[in-house]
Amino acid sequence: MVNGQTTLDGFLALEREIEAMRRAEGPIRLASNENPYGMAPSAKQAIMDMWKEHAWYGAAAVPALRKIFAQQVGVPEDYVLVTAGSGDVLSIVSLAYAMQGGEVLTPWPTYEGLPRYAESLGARVHKVALDGNLAHDLEAMDRRHVQNVDLVFVCNPNNPTGTLTDATKLRSFVSNASRKSVVLVDEAYHDFVTDPGYTSMIDLVKAGENVIISRTASKIHGLAGLRTGFAIARPDIIARLQPCVTSFPGVFGARAAAASLQDTAYQTMCRDRNAEGRTIMHTAVKALGRRMTTSHTNFVFFDTGMPVEKVQAAMLSKGFMIGRAFPPYNTWARISIGTPDEMKRVAAVLPEIIKPATTGQ
Repeated sequence: MVNGQTTLDGFLALEREIEAMRRAEGPIRLASNENPYGMAPSAKQAIMDMWKEHAWYGAAAVPALRKIFAQQVGVPEDYVLVTAGSGDVLSIVSLAYAMQGGEVLTPWPTYEGLPRYAESLGARVHKVALDGNLAHDLEAMDRRHVQNVDLVFVCNPNNPTGTLTDATKLRSFVSNASRKSVVLVDEAYHDFVTDPGYTSMIDLVKAGENVIISRTASKIHGLAGLRTGFAIARPDIIARLQPCVTSFPGVFGARAAAASLQDTAYQTMCRDRNAEGRTIMHTAVKALGRRMTTSHTNFVFFDTGMPVEKVQAAMLSKGFMIGRAFPPYNTWARISIGTPDEMKRVAAVLPEIIKPATTGQ
């Protein structure tokens, strides 16, 4: 590192170390959309430095992270709630807006954390099928958005499909929907998007609309096991969410996230390597003639022409752990992006498992 920033030489050394470690540990993890490089060296150093502090309740690490994150996304500090992962944001919002017969509108399939948690609270969840491109069908969602819907959920880019919804259309939908309901926009994969037409919905929060944005340190920052996430919303909405908090972010995760947020060189290198691995996978699937989405995330989603469980088993026998099925797309596989070298190995074994579409099934 130089002045807290990861250098290219340092990153390349880390890549070699990580690849060797992942091979030694067993099947390569390509199932949970994790950053294969893990946390930045600067984040590891921040955790080590944390031993000099006391891990007391109300430790300074969390408010310090809140300040850094707020500055980076361009909102006042009272617009930010630091949480124990972005999954906690989804649960907190469900508790605040969907309990005791509340109604939730969501695309489907999407990230299941909010819909499933809301259903466990007794909420009625309206699931709207994706469009032909496996993106949010905003027209269909708008038709289903009746006055008694309390909460609207969108995930952009979407998980498990990796698709982006047109920025202009999504902004219009979210803004209009927020006049009748609170809208939660999950931007967990925000940091992997390279499409120049993509924009965050944070500007709607700044404009005072009934919009909540969720972000996470689990993806590009590689802190999935340290559970650190963020809600961004108007201060009155943050105040409503605060009493629903059921757990608190740990000080180690907070210190690591603060360091990683400021290590922009590490983020750039992870983003570039991810884009390289994603291109390798797109090329491999295209060569098979299989239908796939255009991913804007750290995973790819494509139709294998066979039950995903069979693909999982076959890939595991080759040394790769991939994602489960996401009904109703039971023949579509979700494979997380590892290092470019790992994705070259995946691309090499895919033709041994998946038949080209042109030869039948």
